[in-house]
Amino acid sequence: MAYSQCFSVSLSHTNTHTHTYALSLSLSLSLSLSLSLPSLSVSLFLLSLSLSSFSLSLPSLSLFLLSLSLSLSLSLSLSLSLSLSLSLSLSVSVSLSFPPSLSTFQTEHKMSIEECCRKFNTDIVQGLTNAKAAEFLIRDGPNCLTPPPTTPEWIKFCRQLFGGFSILLWTGAILCFLAYAIQAATEDEPAGDNVSHPQCNSGISCLSLSLSPQLYLGIVLSVVVVVTGCFSYFQEAKSSKIMESFKNMVPQVDNSSLTGESEPQSRSPDCTHDNPLETRNVAFFSTNCVEGTARGIVVCTGDRTVMGRIATLTSGLESGKTPIAKEIEHFIHLITGVAVFLGITFFILAVCLGYTWLEAVIFLIGIIVANVPEGLLATVTVCLTLTAKRMAKKNCLVKNLEAVETLGSTSTICSDKTGTLTQNRMTVAHMWFDNQIHEADTTEDQSGASFDKTSASWAALARVAALCNRAVFKAGQDQLPILKRDTAGDASESALLKCIELSCGSVKQIREKNKKVAEIPFNSTNKYQLSVHETEDPNDNRYLLVMKGAPERILDRCTTIIIQGKEQPMDEEMKESFQNAYMELGGLGERVLGFCHLLMPEDQYPKGFAFDCDDVNFTTESLCFVGLMSMIDPPRAAVPDAVGKCRSAGIKVIMVTGDHPITAKAIAKGVGIISEGNETVEDIASRLNIPVSQVNPRDAKACVIHGTDLKELSQDQMDDILRNHTEIVFARTSPQQKLIIVEGCQRLGAIVAVTGDGVNDSPALKKADIGVAMGISGSDVSKQAADMILLDDNFASIVTGVEEGRLIFDNLKKSIAYTLTSNIPEITPFLLFIIVNIPLPLGTITILCIDLGTDMVPAISLAYEAAESDIMKRQPRNPTRDKLVNERLISIAYGQIGMIQALGGFFSYFVILAENGFLPSILVGIRLNWDDRACNDLEDSYGQQWTYEQRKIVEFTCHTAFFVSIVVVQWADVIVCKTRRNSVFQQGMKNKILIFGLFEETALAAFLSYTPGMDVALRMFPLK
Repeated sequence: MAYSQCFSVSLSHTNTHTHTYALSLSLSLSLSLSLSLPSLSVSLFLLSLSLSSFSLSLPSLSLFLLSLSLSLSLSLSLSLSLSLSLSLSLSVSVSLSFPPSLSTFQTEHKMSIEECCRKFNTDIVQGLTNAKAAEFLIRDGPNCLTPPPTTPEWIKFCRQLFGGFSILLWTGAILCFLAYAIQAATEDEPAGDNVSHPQCNSGISCLSLSLSPQLYLGIVLSVVVVVTGCFSYFQEAKSSKIMESFKNMVPQVDNSSLTGESEPQSRSPDCTHDNPLETRNVAFFSTNCVEGTARGIVVCTGDRTVMGRIATLTSGLESGKTPIAKEIEHFIHLITGVAVFLGITFFILAVCLGYTWLEAVIFLIGIIVANVPEGLLATVTVCLTLTAKRMAKKNCLVKNLEAVETLGSTSTICSDKTGTLTQNRMTVAHMWFDNQIHEADTTEDQSGASFDKTSASWAALARVAALCNRAVFKAGQDQLPILKRDTAGDASESALLKCIELSCGSVKQIREKNKKVAEIPFNSTNKYQLSVHETEDPNDNRYLLVMKGAPERILDRCTTIIIQGKEQPMDEEMKESFQNAYMELGGLGERVLGFCHLLMPEDQYPKGFAFDCDDVNFTTESLCFVGLMSMIDPPRAAVPDAVGKCRSAGIKVIMVTGDHPITAKAIAKGVGIISEGNETVEDIASRLNIPVSQVNPRDAKACVIHGTDLKELSQDQMDDILRNHTEIVFARTSPQQKLIIVEGCQRLGAIVAVTGDGVNDSPALKKADIGVAMGISGSDVSKQAADMILLDDNFASIVTGVEEGRLIFDNLKKSIAYTLTSNIPEITPFLLFIIVNIPLPLGTITILCIDLGTDMVPAISLAYEAAESDIMKRQPRNPTRDKLVNERLISIAYGQIGMIQALGGFFSYFVILAENGFLPSILVGIRLNWDDRACNDLEDSYGQQWTYEQRKIVEFTCHTAFFVSIVVVQWADVIVCKTRRNSVFQQGMKNKILIFGLFEETALAAFLSYTPGMDVALRMFPLK
């Protein structure tokens, strides 16, 4: 009853807070009744378990559920079962658990300030009292986003212990223990236990003969599974720590990340739109105020904010399995199927041939163990971790290890423009003065084109650009290069500041010499900025008026123009020249500004004149035009080459930007996304002088799609564009449209990589096969949603990642081919043992020595193999056709090299037996007597009698010989597997880890073969 009363009280509060209280109540119920498990569904499931386990408390709890249902105004009959009422209460609590931001956020922005203050019990001047603030903090929690759910460590450990191939080995171990238990229960004296062996004096330990093979094998398999599980868990934990350390390398910077708008958005107290996301009287969590001051009333915090809702949406999206995860799962299923099929087949065959079912079970286990590459999954984890470390050195931080290979499979990259393809800094690209367009140096290292800086016209233009400019360099950066310095001011003015600082020296000194006395800031009505300054000549008392703004507005106010440093009238010819220059620069996708000045007559504006910028009391007409300057965010130097590599690698690069189509097209051509010579429908129409509607869209390889047009496209039209155009630019797009583009590419079967930096990009980043966030400009939510982070925000780093991803797939293929090869020489001894009835050539424990011992380091060393020359000239792999393990790899590993290894092993086996008197001709059918403990007079080919112990010494020596034969052939195998296409001579032997692996494999084989006690531990006897 106490719970229901509490719930009823919470419902009596206002609607604004009902959802919050309902959520807190449902969480408190789950915490108190379900051992603090976070999931509601799991907690209520555990609640039902606790109900069934505490029968004495059932009446009171059923009363509680009934009162809870009544308080929610649900008409339930008393005959309803407990489980039904519980499920109904679940549906109600979940429906009430949505954050109140939607209902709140749709109304508060329409209220007056006074109404808002009353609703939230605050004061516009003094704010909340400390007591109220503490109360709200307890009620709503801190203003931060709930971190995404993480997997508990014990679950990760259990996955490693019971996942993948481990389940097969556990099955084998359980069968061994079961066989031993049945044997112990049915026999007075279990075979092999507590049997005296008076003949144990020939150099082999009695312990090796006295242990039951079932018990011994069961113990070994259990130890192997636990050890490999611990190793895999340790490797995953180590990889996770590496990933966590990568996050510390990501620069933490302030950014305006919510909308993706590069220009500041003005705010005001008035409601300007019914949509709370569009109105100007709401400021959003995670965005920065860059100019001005304001007071506001907090209406939502944490997860209830817009950013919180987007983060919640992102965490709710299922990204699906990565391609490499699917490949490994496919591989596990394939090998498991083969192992189980062969094991069951030969189990049945053994029973049919007259073996006891216990012996048949041992055969079954041996074949399963021989088929399972126990160390392979650990090898895969190590390979991926090594690649992640390599990529981190190249400014690619991988959050998810499997994303390494996904990037290599990428067939389409949807890339942002700003900061990824470009330098993320507005830069002066061209100037027009002296009736001529001059090109500025836009390269990152200032090694490009230059212009005549001695012209008097340039001096006048530079002075206006320096004075009519509010941008300043931030303090403490004098030691940095000018282009690397941070500025306070908008992007265009910062570009002008850096240009003038590079060309003319200290802008600060220019401003100090020309003291500002009045200013009219830029506004959207006038479209110009104006300031009045004293001149630097102490003998000249005139004021200098400088103005910049939209070129056409500036030209309208000018009657003269400076040419070669001299003022001359602005005639029609000069206006036409201006218009041509303006159109040419605008056509390049550059932002163009016009500049003018005026030396104000001293008689009208004497020293100390009171300039009124509100009610303008000075002239803004009859000015002198000094020139144009155009700005662009220039392409990064490495991007054109990177785009070219993508094209060679068969990867389609799509630009998705919020910029104007003309600007987007210009940058796309600059970086090679639109190749030289390829035309859009607009280009074809212009060339043929026909309307765009008459051009067949399929005649154009390239296309530029406006966001407005994208809204009107049907799904089929969208698919047609993506399918038939190789070079695509989407301009003026919203982050929501980016998600539509990603889904369209995936519909056509592409593996899509997406770059993004804003909060609104996070759904597209999550939906993509691999999301790539920006380390410098990216928001926290976008980094959280992404699989990879670019530390330098550079598109070229993505291409590096693609190469590394392809390399890891190649190297994993090599490693798997190397590992699977030894399966055939491990399986065939059991097959002949069962079918031909010969002594066992290779023991199950010895197989584990190969898979977990000698093969491990060489297999891992292949992850260090360098890329082959054609790696970025192949088409992206087709996930449905180009499998990690395909028919060709199986045929080479099993049908060719594996058979050679098996022949080598059997050759050693028959030689050892022949040297000891057992020629191949008498081995067929000898197994029953060979393994009979009571038979101590078995004759060889020469009539000599052999005791059971002596025979086992020879058998264990054969195990060692077979083992060493496999190791020797694996030396050649690793050399064969180190290249897929190149010859060994082309590739060379530069992989030092592989060379170390060969020595380690040899040393370990010698250690296992000759160390005393191996006859007990591994059933191996030294070769002599």
